[in-house]
Amino acid sequence: MTNAAFPTTGYLAWQFSQIIAGRLERALRAEELTLAQHNALQQVILTPGVSSAEIARRSGMTAQSMGAAVNQLVERELLRREPHPTNRRSMRLFATAEGHSTAARAASVTRRIESETTSPLSPDDKDAIHRLLYHLVKELNPDALAIGSRSLN
Repeated sequence: MTNAAFPTTGYLAWQFSQIIAGRLERALRAEELTLAQHNALQQVILTPGVSSAEIARRSGMTAQSMGAAVNQLVERELLRREPHPTNRRSMRLFATAEGHSTAARAASVTRRIESETTSPLSPDDKDAIHRLLYHLVKELNPDALAIGSRSLN
């Protein structure tokens, strides 16, 4: 089915990630969010009190890049910072009421984009791809699936 030299699985995965990321970036502009900001906001919704550094680890981003995204969300009053109760060097992040509203609208956008980009697939193929990607991420970046003390499925 595939030529051993090209296109490789990695190349195809990269192409798909570029397609979906581009569509998400364009669609999230309606909420005045970048993809990094959306990710940070959703991570805070899922794990209130998470640190910017932890979000960066989960996202596979540098702490500096995620810090910039978080700073913009704090400036827009979508997130607020609170000191960590036992670690003076760490700040905990919490969503504001407006942050929750924005996150809900953005999540709807991402569901729509995912539905559009996977529409050529059957439900069984969608489930199979989801399981395979989950397995790869679980092995290669388990932090991406960590939400508090539980994991995402």
